[in-house]
Amino acid sequence: MNLPNKLSVARVLCIPAIVILLHFPASACRIAAAVLFIIGCLTDFLDGRIARKRNLVTDFGKFIDPVADKLLVLTTLIMLVYSGKMPAWIVIVILCRELAVDGLRMVAVTKGQVIAAGPLGKWKTACQMILISAILILNLGVFEAWPFTVLAAAVIALTLISGVDYFVRNASVLSEK
Repeated sequence: MNLPNKLSVARVLCIPAIVILLHFPASACRIAAAVLFIIGCLTDFLDGRIARKRNLVTDFGKFIDPVADKLLVLTTLIMLVYSGKMPAWIVIVILCRELAVDGLRMVAVTKGQVIAAGPLGKWKTACQMILISAILILNLGVFEAWPFTVLAAAVIALTLISGVDYFVRNASVLSEK
C-alpha cells in the first residue's frame, strides 16, 4: 500500500477516536477530537497531492479517498448534532447530496465512466471541514456566532449547488441512450 492510500486509511482510523472523544463533554476531549479531525483533513489534502505528484494514483486510492472524506465529515457532523452544536437538518441536506452524487457515480461506473470530483465539490468539502473545525475548536453552535452562520450558509449553498452541478455536467449518464 502506497503512502497516499495509507493516509486515506489513517483518516478512516481517526473516526472511532473522534466519536469516542466527542461523546464526552469535557473540553480536553473536544480539543483532542478537533486535533484528530484537523489531522484527518490535512491527510485529505496531502494524499491526493502526493498521489498526483509521485504518480501513485491507484484504483484503491480512487475508492478510499472520497469514502474516507465522507465518513470523516458525516460522522463528525452527526456527533455535532448529538452535542447540540449542529442542527440535524443541515446534516440531512449534506447526507442527501452525498448519496445522490454517489448514486450518479455508481450509474456512471455501470456505463464504463468515471465522474471525477469537480471544483465545486472540493470547495464544498473544504468549507465543511473549516466549519466543523471551527465549531470543535471554539465550542460554539452554528447559530451562536454570525461567522459560523455565514459559513454554514456557504456550506449549504455549496452542497446544493455542487450537487446540481454534478447532475448537470453528467446528465448523459442518466439518459437511456
